[in-house]
Amino acid sequence: MKQYLDFLRHILENGQEKSDRTGTGTISVFGYQFRHNLKEGFPLLTTKKVHLKSIIHELLWFIKGETNIKYLVDNGVRIWNEWPYEKYRASAEYRGETLDEFANKIKEDDDFARRWGDLGPVYGRQWRAFAGRERTVDQLARVIGEIKTRPDSRRLIVSSWHAAYVDEMALPPCHLLYQFYVRDNTLSCQLYQRSADAFLGVPFNIASYSLLTMMVAHVAGLEPGDFVHTFGDAHIYNDHREQVALQLAREPRPLPKMEIARKVESIDDFRYEDFRLIDYNPHPAIRAKVSV
Repeated sequence: MKQYLDFLRHILENGQEKSDRTGTGTISVFGYQFRHNLKEGFPLLTTKKVHLKSIIHELLWFIKGETNIKYLVDNGVRIWNEWPYEKYRASAEYRGETLDEFANKIKEDDDFARRWGDLGPVYGRQWRAFAGRERTVDQLARVIGEIKTRPDSRRLIVSSWHAAYVDEMALPPCHLLYQFYVRDNTLSCQLYQRSADAFLGVPFNIASYSLLTMMVAHVAGLEPGDFVHTFGDAHIYNDHREQVALQLAREPRPLPKMEIARKVESIDDFRYEDFRLIDYNPHPAIRAKVSV
């Protein structure tokens, strides 16, 4: 996907050294945008293999409104494990367990999962039960209803940023707001991302919100249009520079196609088995450490 590779080059060519919360250090730019027409293929990177299973299960987890990693761990998804593990390591209950041992306890011990697997009111809670003064709002359901009944609305917005609860979240939302737009029977989506780990996180975000756009379009009876990705602080961690250089040296291959295998009426009824990726032929995966 050329747009993503251009994004990496832009950071390298225009970024400046910047410290960060994790202590790793980054090269960073502020403000960037790219666009992908979903009719031209599903934007799953081909210059490295991206773990689609994790992307789909994480998105279904968001849609379910869940905030405990147990669903993810039960389905073999590890991408959120580090945050509750670090909290557990700082506790009096910690007994020297490795990250893998911690995840295994989450999987096998429901009580342990309840106590140590919850991330606070992160994405899923805000999407499906955004807390107001007197009631909660299911933002996703409301937006889908608006798309069906008032498609020209300029209020087709879901926000994950709830200022009153940010301090209770294991990680405040990085991809914090998305807006839908309907024109000519197509549904487009623009995502605003305040903080973007360009090498590890952004490929997941691109695929996740492109898939969400397809799902919402499907249940609303529309065709998917553009996915627009807008960034605040876009950065490459210092310990990812070699991996970025390797990826930029690779030639992109044709994008795969994504199909939804059956007719689904409600956003809540999607299952992992409903998604069929076709003709995905990526370069090998490139490993890198996540900064927590």
